[in-house]
Formats: sequence, C-alpha cells, structure tokens
Amino acid sequence: MIRYFTAGESHGPALSAIVEGMPAGVTVTLEGINAQLARRQQGHGRGGRMKIETDQAEVLSGIRFGKTIGSPIALVIKNRDWANWTTTMAQFDKPDAVIDKISIPRPGHADLAGRIKYGFNDIRPVIERSSARETAARVAAGALSKMFLKALGIEIGSYISAIGAAAEPSPDQQLADLLNEGAEAVSRQADLSPVRMLAKSTGAAALGAIDSAKEQGDTLGGIIEIFITGVPLGIGSYVQHDRRLDAALAAAIISIQAIKGVEIGSAFANAGKPGSEVHDEFYLTPEHGAARKTNRAGGLEGSMSSGQVIHLRAAMKPISSLVTPLQSFDLATLQPTLSRFERSDTCAVPAAGVVAEAVVAPVIANALLEKLGGDHVDEILERLELYRKTIRNTFRS
Repeated sequence: MIRYFTAGESHGPALSAIVEGMPAGVTVTLEGINAQLARRQQGHGRGGRMKIETDQAEVLSGIRFGKTIGSPIALVIKNRDWANWTTTMAQFDKPDAVIDKISIPRPGHADLAGRIKYGFNDIRPVIERSSARETAARVAAGALSKMFLKALGIEIGSYISAIGAAAEPSPDQQLADLLNEGAEAVSRQADLSPVRMLAKSTGAAALGAIDSAKEQGDTLGGIIEIFITGVPLGIGSYVQHDRRLDAALAAAIISIQAIKGVEIGSAFANAGKPGSEVHDEFYLTPEHGAARKTNRAGGLEGSMSSGQVIHLRAAMKPISSLVTPLQSFDLATLQPTLSRFERSDTCAVPAAGVVAEAVVAPVIANALLEKLGGDHVDEILERLELYRKTIRNTFRS
C-alpha cells in the first residue's frame, strides 16, 4: 500500500517527501512532477512567495531509467527563500542577532493552539510547519500516484466553481463533454483560466473580486470541484469504517490547509429532497450494463465506487493572514491588540484544486491495490482488466 510523509518548514532549506509502497514499473518523468508543482504555483491572487520560488523536485531514490523499482521514493524541493531566513530559521547554533519572537496569534490560524500544545515561547515554529507551503511536497508525492493511476486508465482533474461570491452555474454540457474525454481534460481547460474556472464570465467576476479583496487587505475562499474518471465499480468496502472509500477521500481533502468542508456529489442539496428525487436509478443497456442517467451520489454508493465519475467538492475558507488585521491579543502581555500579518496570498483556491488532485490520488491507488494486489504495474493492470471483464460479463445474458 502507498503511503507518504513530508518534512520541512516553510522557510527552511527544503521540503521533502518519502513515498513508500509504489509498485514497480510505473513510468515516471521529472517533467511530469515539475509540471504539477508549476500548476500549484499558478492562480490569480497568489502572494509574493510565488515570485521567489520556482519549485523543482529532485529525486534521490526509488527510480531507475524512468521507472519505479518498488523501493521508497525520496523527493526534495529546495526553498529559494531559505537564503533570506538562515538567521531566523537557524537549525543548530543560535545566532548572536536578536530574533524577534512572535507572540500575537492570528484568528483562524494554527498559531494559538500550536504554541500552547507544543510549549513554544514563540509562534514562529507553528507558522513554519502549519504553512500551506508544505503542500508543495504533497503535490510532488501525489504526482507519482497520478502517474500510476494514469497507467491504469484512471484520471484525476479539477476546476474551481466559486471564489467568494463569484459562483459558476450548475454543470453544463461543456463539463460533461470534458469528462467524457477523462478528468484530466477538465484540468487542462481550467488551467487556461487564471482562476481555474470554466465559464469566462464567472472567471472575470472572480478576478475582480480577488483584486477588490486585495485592495481592502482581505482574503477570499471558494469551492473546488474534483473529478476521478475510470474507477471501476466496487472499489473500496463497506465492511469496516477504515476501508470506506468515501471516508478516506474526505479525510484526504480535509487534511489540506484551509479546507473546512467536503461534499460528495450533490450531498447538501440532496439532504433537502425526498429520496425519489435523490437516488440514481438503474437502466440496463447492451453497451454499458447497469447505467444511470444521473450521478447525484457522486460516484460513491455504500462507501464503494459505483463505476460512475467520482465527484467531490471542497470548501476552502479565506486565508487567515490578513493585511487589514482582526482583533487579537499579545501572549507576552495578555493585552488586546490587532493581529499581525504574515506574508500570504489573497486567494489560493486555484492552487488548492491542484493540491486536492494530488492528495486523493494515493487514496484511489490504495483502494485499487487492496482489491487487486500486485507488485508490478503490468501485473496490476492485467488483474484490473480481468476485473473489468468480470463486471461486463455480469450484465450479459
């Protein structure tokens, strides 16, 4: 089974990731990993840090001649901004220079709870590890699982349906056509927009909203739409809570910094309707076997894949570091004061969509490995094709 760990601070020397359990024989390109990192850095509303960094991964192990070899894969992403933080973030010898301690927590951030939990007398260590800069390592790690899934005919894509009050209309024929090509077609189209939206009119409104928020020293959140195509019916399980595919997908997405809500399909709209208007009816067809005309369940039924497109929605709150400060207090004096500003983005919703694609990839990969087993991608693909054939034969008289 695939698992990964990340390490590194936002302004430390580098971010790193170790990916364990990747099957052998998966074709990997450094260009493919770096392309995902570049996507994460894009988007209207990003802050000054993205002008400093040009994220590039270095692979230290686990790949030979462009193929995975079954051993742990180590990835490193250097922080160019480290050169400006060698004193503040010195790892061993304490510098002679006076380092200002941060004692004013930002509302909505990890500052207060993290400082008290870990017993610091300075919020800086909390800021460094809780920062969304860490997601660069997760995108690099997730890119490997995306390449593995691609070899199995499974794609992951995303677009942004809302930023602030600028919200796209309900999915239309354009989205359906893109999904027929595969989920990556959705991402390719979305990436043409600086806010990763599909509708040009809504994208223009989002650009204006971000610019207005920046002028006011404010921030904006939004809604991310994630799609996974090519997953066969019956991946995941209902037999134990920790084998439920919907639970694992939701946990992966909610683990992204500033994501505060996850929806599967049209779950919240479904909650206000009778069952007769919610559940996706079956229709047997010669071409597709058990087919549906709707996908309100988001491609997941009974905690397993239904064979339809998996559709997840993520709600990202506005970033908590504001130029125009909110009310806070000083932990050193316990006196009321305004919160401090840490260099940040006005809006990072477009980038969060790329992160969401990366974090769900290992979840899908592991659900497939649980079902199919195998140590080499060719072996896994052979078993997957046999399983797909079994599904097709189920609906043949």
